[in-house]
Amino acid sequence: MIGFAQDIAHRLRTPIPGAQPRVRFEMPPLREANEDDGNDAEDGGTDLGEPGPRVSKGNPIYVGLMGTVGVGIALALYYIAAHTTQLLLWILAALFIALGLDPVVRWLESHRVPRALGISVTIVALLAVLGAFFGTLIPAMVDQITQLVNNVPTWIQDFLGSDFYRSIDEQFGIKNRITEELQKLGQDSTTVTNLFGGVLGVGSTIANSLFGVLVVVVLSLYFLSAMPAMKVWAYRLAPRSRRRRVEALSEEITRSVGNYVIGQVCVAVINAGFAFIVMTILNVPFAALLAFVVGFLAFIPLVGGVVAGVIISLVALTGGWQTGLIMAIAYFGYLQFEAYFVSPRIMQRAVAVPGPVAVISVIAGGSLLGVLGALIAIPTAASVMLLIREVFITRQDRR
Repeated sequence: MIGFAQDIAHRLRTPIPGAQPRVRFEMPPLREANEDDGNDAEDGGTDLGEPGPRVSKGNPIYVGLMGTVGVGIALALYYIAAHTTQLLLWILAALFIALGLDPVVRWLESHRVPRALGISVTIVALLAVLGAFFGTLIPAMVDQITQLVNNVPTWIQDFLGSDFYRSIDEQFGIKNRITEELQKLGQDSTTVTNLFGGVLGVGSTIANSLFGVLVVVVLSLYFLSAMPAMKVWAYRLAPRSRRRRVEALSEEITRSVGNYVIGQVCVAVINAGFAFIVMTILNVPFAALLAFVVGFLAFIPLVGGVVAGVIISLVALTGGWQTGLIMAIAYFGYLQFEAYFVSPRIMQRAVAVPGPVAVISVIAGGSLLGVLGALIAIPTAASVMLLIREVFITRQDRR
Protein backbone atom coordinates (compact mmCIF):
# COMPACT_ATOMS: atom_id res chain seq x y z
CA MET A 1 0.00 0.00 0.00
CA ILE A 2 2.81 2.35 0.86
CA GLY A 3 4.60 1.49 -2.39
CA PHE A 4 1.48 2.28 -4.40
CA ALA A 5 1.15 5.74 -2.80
CA GLN A 6 4.81 6.52 -3.48
CA ASP A 7 4.36 5.54 -7.13
CA ILE A 8 1.37 7.89 -7.53
CA ALA A 9 3.28 10.81 -5.93
CA HIS A 10 6.25 10.18 -8.24
CA ARG A 11 4.02 10.27 -11.31
CA LEU A 12 2.37 13.55 -10.17
CA ARG A 13 5.76 15.23 -9.77
CA THR A 14 6.93 14.03 -13.20
CA PRO A 15 5.88 16.58 -15.93
CA ILE A 16 3.82 15.40 -18.85
CA PRO A 17 5.93 15.03 -22.01
CA GLY A 18 5.62 18.16 -24.20
CA ALA A 19 4.00 20.28 -21.42
CA GLN A 20 5.29 23.83 -20.66
CA PRO A 21 5.39 25.49 -17.25
CA ARG A 22 2.58 27.99 -16.52
CA VAL A 23 3.57 31.60 -17.07
CA ARG A 24 3.43 33.58 -13.85
CA PHE A 25 3.47 37.37 -13.49
CA GLU A 26 6.26 38.25 -11.12
CA MET A 27 8.09 41.48 -10.40
CA PRO A 28 11.63 41.51 -11.81
CA PRO A 29 14.48 41.50 -9.33
CA LEU A 30 15.71 44.87 -8.07
CA ARG A 31 18.77 45.91 -10.06
CA GLU A 32 20.64 49.13 -10.62
CA ALA A 33 19.68 51.28 -13.58
CA ASN A 34 23.04 50.75 -15.30
CA GLU A 35 23.13 47.01 -14.68
CA ASP A 36 22.28 45.15 -17.89
CA ASP A 37 23.92 41.78 -18.57
CA GLY A 38 21.90 41.14 -21.72
CA ASN A 39 20.86 37.66 -20.51
CA ASP A 40 17.21 38.29 -19.74
CA ALA A 41 16.11 35.32 -21.79
CA GLU A 42 18.68 33.11 -20.21
CA ASP A 43 17.59 34.23 -16.73
CA GLY A 44 14.06 33.06 -17.42
CA GLY A 45 12.68 36.60 -18.04
CA THR A 46 11.36 38.27 -21.16
CA ASP A 47 13.27 40.98 -23.02
CA LEU A 48 10.59 43.73 -23.26
CA GLY A 49 12.97 46.41 -24.49
CA GLU A 50 13.34 50.03 -23.34
CA PRO A 51 10.31 52.20 -22.30
CA GLY A 52 8.72 54.11 -25.14
CA PRO A 53 8.85 57.89 -25.49
CA ARG A 54 6.55 60.11 -23.43
CA VAL A 55 3.34 61.42 -24.88
CA SER A 56 4.04 64.54 -26.90
CA LYS A 57 2.48 67.76 -25.63
CA GLY A 58 1.22 68.31 -29.14
CA ASN A 59 -0.74 65.07 -29.12
CA PRO A 60 -4.44 65.82 -29.71
CA ILE A 61 -5.52 63.50 -26.87
CA TYR A 62 -3.08 65.15 -24.45
CA VAL A 63 -4.14 68.65 -25.51
CA GLY A 64 -7.82 67.80 -25.21
CA LEU A 65 -7.39 66.18 -21.79
CA MET A 66 -5.34 69.04 -20.37
CA GLY A 67 -7.73 71.60 -21.86
CA THR A 68 -10.70 69.86 -20.25
CA VAL A 69 -8.93 69.73 -16.89
CA GLY A 70 -8.04 73.43 -17.16
CA VAL A 71 -11.61 74.44 -18.01
CA GLY A 72 -12.91 72.33 -15.11
CA ILE A 73 -10.52 73.98 -12.66
CA ALA A 74 -11.47 77.45 -13.95
CA LEU A 75 -15.19 76.71 -13.58
CA ALA A 76 -14.64 75.37 -10.05
CA LEU A 77 -12.72 78.50 -9.06
CA TYR A 78 -15.43 80.70 -10.56
CA TYR A 79 -18.12 78.79 -8.67
CA ILE A 80 -16.23 79.15 -5.40
CA ALA A 81 -15.59 82.86 -5.95
CA ALA A 82 -19.22 83.52 -6.95
CA HIS A 83 -20.58 81.85 -3.83
CA THR A 84 -18.06 83.34 -1.39
CA THR A 85 -18.04 86.94 -2.62
CA GLN A 86 -19.11 88.36 0.74
CA LEU A 87 -16.44 86.38 2.59
CA LEU A 88 -13.77 87.52 0.13
CA LEU A 89 -14.81 91.14 0.68
CA TRP A 90 -14.59 90.68 4.45
CA ILE A 91 -11.12 89.16 4.09
CA LEU A 92 -10.02 92.03 1.86
CA ALA A 93 -11.34 94.63 4.32
CA ALA A 94 -9.66 92.89 7.26
CA LEU A 95 -6.35 92.68 5.38
CA PHE A 96 -6.63 96.38 4.51
CA ILE A 97 -7.18 97.29 8.17
CA ALA A 98 -4.33 95.03 9.31
CA LEU A 99 -1.94 96.65 6.84
CA GLY A 100 -3.04 100.05 8.16
CA LEU A 101 -2.31 99.13 11.78
CA ASP A 102 0.91 97.24 11.05
CA PRO A 103 3.13 100.39 10.82
CA VAL A 104 2.02 101.41 14.33
CA VAL A 105 2.88 97.97 15.68
CA ARG A 106 6.24 97.97 13.91
CA TRP A 107 6.99 101.43 15.32
CA LEU A 108 6.34 100.07 18.81
CA GLU A 109 8.56 97.07 18.01
CA SER A 110 11.36 99.43 17.01
CA HIS A 111 11.13 100.90 20.53
CA ARG A 112 11.71 97.45 22.09
CA VAL A 113 8.04 96.67 22.69
CA PRO A 114 7.14 92.99 22.06
CA ARG A 115 4.84 92.50 19.09
CA ALA A 116 2.07 90.89 21.16
CA LEU A 117 2.14 93.80 23.61
CA GLY A 118 2.30 96.30 20.75
CA ILE A 119 -0.77 94.74 19.12
CA SER A 120 -2.63 94.86 22.44
CA VAL A 121 -1.70 98.51 23.00
CA THR A 122 -2.72 99.45 19.46
CA ILE A 123 -6.08 97.69 19.66
CA VAL A 124 -6.86 99.10 23.11
CA ALA A 125 -5.97 102.63 21.97
CA LEU A 126 -8.08 102.24 18.83
CA LEU A 127 -11.06 100.93 20.80
CA ALA A 128 -10.67 103.76 23.33
CA VAL A 129 -10.68 106.39 20.58
CA LEU A 130 -13.67 104.79 18.85
CA GLY A 131 -15.49 104.41 22.16
CA ALA A 132 -14.96 108.06 23.07
CA PHE A 133 -15.99 109.17 19.59
CA PHE A 134 -19.17 107.12 19.45
CA GLY A 135 -19.92 107.82 23.12
CA THR A 136 -19.99 111.50 22.28
CA LEU A 137 -21.62 111.11 18.90
CA ILE A 138 -24.43 108.64 19.59
CA PRO A 139 -26.32 110.72 22.21
CA ALA A 140 -26.16 113.76 19.94
CA MET A 141 -27.27 111.67 16.96
CA VAL A 142 -30.21 110.20 18.91
CA ASP A 143 -31.29 113.65 20.05
CA GLN A 144 -31.01 115.15 16.58
CA ILE A 145 -32.76 112.22 14.89
CA THR A 146 -35.56 112.55 17.43
CA GLN A 147 -35.86 116.24 16.60
CA LEU A 148 -35.90 115.39 12.90
CA VAL A 149 -38.70 112.86 13.35
CA ASN A 150 -40.70 115.30 15.48
CA ASN A 151 -40.28 118.10 12.96
CA VAL A 152 -41.37 116.03 9.94
CA PRO A 153 -45.15 116.39 10.66
CA THR A 154 -44.73 120.14 11.10
CA TRP A 155 -42.85 120.42 7.81
CA ILE A 156 -45.54 118.41 6.06
CA GLN A 157 -48.31 120.61 7.50
CA ASP A 158 -46.47 123.75 6.48
CA PHE A 159 -46.03 122.38 2.97
CA LEU A 160 -49.70 121.41 2.69
CA GLY A 161 -50.71 124.87 3.84
CA SER A 162 -48.43 126.69 1.43
CA ASP A 163 -49.67 128.54 -1.65
CA PHE A 164 -47.37 126.45 -3.85
CA TYR A 165 -49.13 123.23 -2.83
CA ARG A 166 -52.58 124.79 -3.28
CA SER A 167 -51.78 125.91 -6.82
CA ILE A 168 -50.44 122.45 -7.75
CA ASP A 169 -53.45 120.75 -6.16
CA GLU A 170 -55.87 122.95 -8.12
CA GLN A 171 -54.13 122.10 -11.40
CA PHE A 172 -53.46 118.37 -10.97
CA GLY A 173 -55.73 117.22 -8.13
CA ILE A 174 -52.84 115.80 -6.09
CA LYS A 175 -54.83 115.49 -2.85
CA ASN A 176 -57.57 113.34 -4.40
CA ARG A 177 -55.04 111.11 -6.14
CA ILE A 178 -53.05 110.57 -2.95
CA THR A 179 -56.27 109.74 -1.06
CA GLU A 180 -57.27 107.18 -3.71
CA GLU A 181 -53.86 105.53 -3.68
CA LEU A 182 -53.89 105.29 0.12
CA GLN A 183 -57.33 103.67 0.06
CA LYS A 184 -56.14 101.14 -2.54
CA LEU A 185 -53.11 100.29 -0.44
CA GLY A 186 -55.30 99.84 2.64
CA GLN A 187 -57.67 97.49 0.83
CA ASP A 188 -54.89 95.46 -0.80
CA SER A 189 -54.01 92.42 1.35
CA THR A 190 -50.56 92.08 -0.21
CA THR A 191 -49.50 95.47 1.12
CA VAL A 192 -49.24 94.24 4.70
CA THR A 193 -47.34 91.16 3.52
CA ASN A 194 -44.89 93.25 1.51
CA LEU A 195 -44.45 95.63 4.43
CA PHE A 196 -43.79 92.75 6.83
CA GLY A 197 -41.33 91.23 4.36
CA GLY A 198 -39.59 94.59 4.05
CA VAL A 199 -39.24 94.87 7.83
CA LEU A 200 -37.78 91.36 7.98
CA GLY A 201 -35.41 92.25 5.14
CA VAL A 202 -34.16 95.34 6.99
CA GLY A 203 -33.66 93.30 10.16
CA SER A 204 -31.78 90.63 8.24
CA THR A 205 -29.57 93.26 6.62
CA ILE A 206 -28.73 94.81 10.00
CA ALA A 207 -27.92 91.39 11.47
CA ASN A 208 -25.68 90.50 8.51
CA SER A 209 -23.93 93.86 8.79
CA LEU A 210 -23.20 93.35 12.49
CA PHE A 211 -21.95 89.83 11.80
CA GLY A 212 -19.75 91.16 9.00
CA VAL A 213 -18.26 93.80 11.31
CA LEU A 214 -17.49 91.10 13.89
CA VAL A 215 -15.84 88.88 11.25
CA VAL A 216 -13.75 91.77 9.93
CA VAL A 217 -12.58 92.73 13.43
CA VAL A 218 -11.60 89.16 14.32
CA LEU A 219 -9.82 88.60 11.00
CA SER A 220 -8.00 91.92 11.37
CA LEU A 221 -6.64 90.81 14.75
CA TYR A 222 -5.51 87.48 13.32
CA PHE A 223 -3.90 89.09 10.28
CA LEU A 224 -2.17 91.69 12.43
CA SER A 225 -0.73 89.10 14.81
CA ALA A 226 0.30 86.71 12.02
CA MET A 227 1.59 89.33 9.59
CA PRO A 228 5.33 88.43 9.88
CA ALA A 229 4.64 84.70 9.48
CA MET A 230 2.31 85.36 6.52
CA LYS A 231 5.01 87.40 4.80
CA VAL A 232 7.68 84.74 5.34
CA TRP A 233 5.35 82.04 4.01
CA ALA A 234 4.46 84.16 0.97
CA TYR A 235 8.12 84.93 0.23
CA ARG A 236 8.96 81.22 0.24
CA LEU A 237 6.62 80.76 -2.72
CA ALA A 238 9.00 82.79 -4.90
CA PRO A 239 12.11 81.18 -6.46
CA ARG A 240 15.17 81.42 -4.23
CA SER A 241 17.07 83.46 -6.80
CA ARG A 242 14.36 86.15 -6.80
CA ARG A 243 13.22 85.89 -3.20
CA ARG A 244 15.16 88.91 -1.96
CA ARG A 245 13.79 91.08 -4.75
CA VAL A 246 10.22 89.91 -4.10
CA GLU A 247 10.65 90.60 -0.39
CA ALA A 248 11.92 94.14 -1.02
CA LEU A 249 9.03 94.98 -3.35
CA SER A 250 6.45 93.43 -1.01
CA GLU A 251 7.76 95.36 1.98
CA GLU A 252 7.61 98.59 0.00
CA ILE A 253 4.02 97.88 -1.04
CA THR A 254 2.82 96.99 2.47
CA ARG A 255 4.61 100.03 3.90
CA SER A 256 2.95 102.33 1.37
CA VAL A 257 -0.50 100.85 1.99
CA GLY A 258 -0.09 101.17 5.75
CA ASN A 259 1.06 104.77 5.51
CA TYR A 260 -1.83 105.56 3.18
CA VAL A 261 -4.42 104.13 5.58
CA ILE A 262 -3.01 105.98 8.59
CA GLY A 263 -2.72 109.19 6.61
CA GLN A 264 -6.26 108.92 5.30
CA VAL A 265 -7.57 108.41 8.84
CA CYS A 266 -5.80 111.59 9.98
CA VAL A 267 -7.13 113.55 7.00
CA ALA A 268 -10.70 112.32 7.62
CA VAL A 269 -10.56 113.24 11.33
CA ILE A 270 -9.27 116.75 10.58
CA ASN A 271 -11.89 117.18 7.85
CA ALA A 272 -14.77 116.10 10.09
CA GLY A 273 -13.49 118.21 13.00
CA PHE A 274 -13.30 121.36 10.86
CA ALA A 275 -16.79 120.77 9.46
CA PHE A 276 -18.21 120.21 12.95
CA ILE A 277 -16.65 123.42 14.30
CA VAL A 278 -17.97 125.53 11.41
CA MET A 279 -21.45 123.98 11.60
CA THR A 280 -21.56 124.56 15.35
CA ILE A 281 -20.60 128.23 14.93
CA LEU A 282 -23.24 128.72 12.22
CA ASN A 283 -25.89 126.78 14.22
CA VAL A 284 -26.42 124.31 11.38
CA PRO A 285 -28.87 121.60 12.51
CA PHE A 286 -27.66 118.03 13.03
CA ALA A 287 -24.01 119.13 13.23
CA ALA A 288 -22.78 115.95 14.97
CA LEU A 289 -24.59 113.64 12.55
CA LEU A 290 -23.32 115.59 9.55
CA ALA A 291 -19.76 115.55 10.94
CA PHE A 292 -19.92 111.76 11.11
CA VAL A 293 -21.10 111.67 7.47
CA VAL A 294 -18.30 114.04 6.45
CA GLY A 295 -15.69 111.88 8.19
CA PHE A 296 -16.98 108.76 6.48
CA LEU A 297 -17.08 110.36 3.03
CA ALA A 298 -13.57 111.76 3.52
CA PHE A 299 -12.23 108.20 3.23
CA ILE A 300 -13.43 108.13 -0.39
CA PRO A 301 -10.69 109.86 -2.39
CA LEU A 302 -11.36 112.82 -4.67
CA VAL A 303 -15.16 112.72 -4.74
CA GLY A 304 -15.89 112.11 -1.05
CA GLY A 305 -15.05 115.66 0.08
CA VAL A 306 -17.10 117.23 -2.71
CA VAL A 307 -20.16 115.12 -1.92
CA ALA A 308 -19.82 115.95 1.79
CA GLY A 309 -19.56 119.67 1.00
CA VAL A 310 -22.72 119.58 -1.11
CA ILE A 311 -24.66 117.76 1.62
CA ILE A 312 -23.72 120.06 4.49
CA SER A 313 -24.25 123.16 2.31
CA LEU A 314 -27.77 122.04 1.42
CA VAL A 315 -28.57 121.36 5.07
CA ALA A 316 -27.15 124.77 6.02
CA LEU A 317 -29.62 126.39 3.60
CA THR A 318 -32.37 125.63 6.13
CA GLY A 319 -30.92 128.46 8.21
CA GLY A 320 -31.00 130.89 5.30
CA TRP A 321 -29.12 131.38 2.06
CA GLN A 322 -26.45 133.41 3.88
CA THR A 323 -25.71 130.46 6.19
CA GLY A 324 -25.56 128.03 3.27
CA LEU A 325 -23.24 130.33 1.31
CA ILE A 326 -20.86 130.82 4.26
CA MET A 327 -20.83 127.07 4.94
CA ALA A 328 -20.04 126.29 1.29
CA ILE A 329 -17.27 128.91 1.08
CA ALA A 330 -15.69 127.77 4.37
CA TYR A 331 -15.77 124.04 3.62
CA PHE A 332 -14.73 124.15 -0.03
CA GLY A 333 -12.00 126.62 0.91
CA TYR A 334 -10.79 124.10 3.48
CA LEU A 335 -10.76 121.38 0.80
CA GLN A 336 -8.32 123.50 -1.21
CA PHE A 337 -6.17 124.06 1.88
CA GLU A 338 -6.27 120.32 2.60
CA ALA A 339 -5.29 119.42 -0.96
CA TYR A 340 -2.23 121.71 -1.03
CA PHE A 341 -1.03 121.77 2.59
CA VAL A 342 -2.58 119.11 4.85
CA SER A 343 -2.73 116.02 2.65
CA PRO A 344 0.77 116.36 1.05
CA ARG A 345 2.44 116.55 4.47
CA ILE A 346 0.49 113.65 5.91
CA MET A 347 0.79 111.49 2.78
CA GLN A 348 4.45 112.28 2.07
CA ARG A 349 5.53 108.73 3.01
CA ALA A 350 2.93 107.07 0.82
CA VAL A 351 3.39 106.38 -2.88
CA ALA A 352 2.14 109.31 -4.94
CA VAL A 353 -0.46 108.57 -7.62
CA PRO A 354 -1.07 110.91 -10.58
CA GLY A 355 -4.46 112.60 -10.72
CA PRO A 356 -5.85 110.83 -13.82
CA VAL A 357 -4.77 107.44 -12.50
CA ALA A 358 -6.39 108.22 -9.13
CA VAL A 359 -9.70 109.23 -10.75
CA ILE A 360 -9.81 106.16 -13.00
CA SER A 361 -8.86 103.79 -10.15
CA VAL A 362 -11.50 105.23 -7.82
CA ILE A 363 -14.23 104.93 -10.45
CA ALA A 364 -13.17 101.40 -11.36
CA GLY A 365 -12.89 100.32 -7.71
CA GLY A 366 -16.28 101.77 -6.86
CA SER A 367 -17.86 100.04 -9.85
CA LEU A 368 -16.37 96.67 -8.91
CA LEU A 369 -16.56 96.59 -5.10
CA GLY A 370 -18.61 99.63 -4.10
CA VAL A 371 -17.39 101.74 -1.17
CA LEU A 372 -14.67 99.22 -0.25
CA GLY A 373 -13.36 99.30 -3.81
CA ALA A 374 -13.21 103.10 -3.76
CA LEU A 375 -11.33 103.03 -0.44
CA ILE A 376 -8.63 100.62 -1.59
CA ALA A 377 -8.44 101.94 -5.17
CA ILE A 378 -5.59 104.41 -4.67
CA PRO A 379 -3.27 102.13 -2.62
CA THR A 380 -3.91 99.36 -5.15
CA ALA A 381 -3.06 101.71 -8.02
CA ALA A 382 0.07 102.82 -6.15
CA SER A 383 1.13 99.18 -5.71
CA VAL A 384 0.59 98.43 -9.41
CA MET A 385 2.56 101.52 -10.41
CA LEU A 386 5.40 100.50 -8.09
CA LEU A 387 5.54 97.02 -9.64
CA ILE A 388 5.49 98.45 -13.16
CA ARG A 389 8.28 100.89 -12.32
CA GLU A 390 10.51 98.42 -10.49
CA VAL A 391 9.92 95.33 -12.63
CA PHE A 392 8.65 96.06 -16.13
CA ILE A 393 10.36 99.41 -16.78
CA THR A 394 13.62 98.16 -15.26
CA ARG A 395 13.51 95.09 -17.50
CA GLN A 396 12.79 97.22 -20.55
CA ASP A 397 15.69 99.54 -19.73
CA ARG A 398 18.08 96.59 -19.70
CA ARG A 399 17.17 95.51 -23.23
